[in-house]
Amino acid sequence: MPVAILTQFTPNPNAMKFILNLDVKSAGKVTFEAPEQAQGVPLVERLFELPYVRQVHLFENVITVSKDDSTEWQTAADRIKEIAAQEIPSHDADFIPHEPERSRDDLPDDIRAIEDVLDRTVRPYLQGDGGDLDVLAYENKRVVVSYQGACGSCPASESGTLTAIQGILRDEIDPEIEVVSAALS
Repeated sequence: MPVAILTQFTPNPNAMKFILNLDVKSAGKVTFEAPEQAQGVPLVERLFELPYVRQVHLFENVITVSKDDSTEWQTAADRIKEIAAQEIPSHDADFIPHEPERSRDDLPDDIRAIEDVLDRTVRPYLQGDGGDLDVLAYENKRVVVSYQGACGSCPASESGTLTAIQGILRDEIDPEIEVVSAALS
């Protein structure tokens, strides 16, 4: 099957979604923030060879690439699509990342409840914009989250999105809950 790739801007001016007709990650999601993390995943290794690429996020049939300001998207997107089209035919969408996602079965009930609320209310929107988030900790009514993909370097994630997440969790989990970003804590 020929590889088809659509591009979509995200709210983050330094991140773009590349939507493919084939999966890039058949289960879960993974964010690569440095070339060393991409070892063994040729698609991502090749993307990090581009000097302007800062982060690569894979989820289902979407590659979200975050870049620096040195290159315009018109130039960057063409090169990223070219690499993806070359690598996808031999890409293993079932690869296991070096740091696999933690199982929700092992999470405490309170974090699992938070994850369930986020799955239902927040994650679909973040994933629609080429990003996601992880809950890193919950202690003393304080939730620490880490943004991924396009959300990782988006100015809105550290203000408006964080406030929205906190409001939802206060409505559904605990009216005194506080949500903070790992980048700011």
